[in-house]
Amino acid sequence: MDLVLDVTESDGATVLTVRGEVDVYTAPKLREKLVELVAQGRYTIVVDLEAVDFLDSTGLGVLVGGLKRVRSHDGELILVCTHQRILKVFEITGLTKVFTIHDSLGAAVDTSRAS
Repeated sequence: MDLVLDVTESDGATVLTVRGEVDVYTAPKLREKLVELVAQGRYTIVVDLEAVDFLDSTGLGVLVGGLKRVRSHDGELILVCTHQRILKVFEITGLTKVFTIHDSLGAAVDTSRAS
């Protein structure tokens, strides 16, 4: 399955909607998009994973790299995810302690405004 990435703006936050599978083959596309957004000066990024069917360790690595990149600019990378199979990956790896994860886009955007 292809990876589809859409970028929108919502109340001062950049929203990156991810659809499809994030794996060893598609993760570079996600990495490129995150690097591009930060290069454009977008340091508050909400990554919406609601339409992600699969996320492997390569995808996790890309998200961690994106988080480090925005934090180096005092920014924030916030995730939106409610799918248990995807959340489980974050829980098993301990990344629920690293990422701010919300169950709705609205809650994530609200958090981004507060920071």
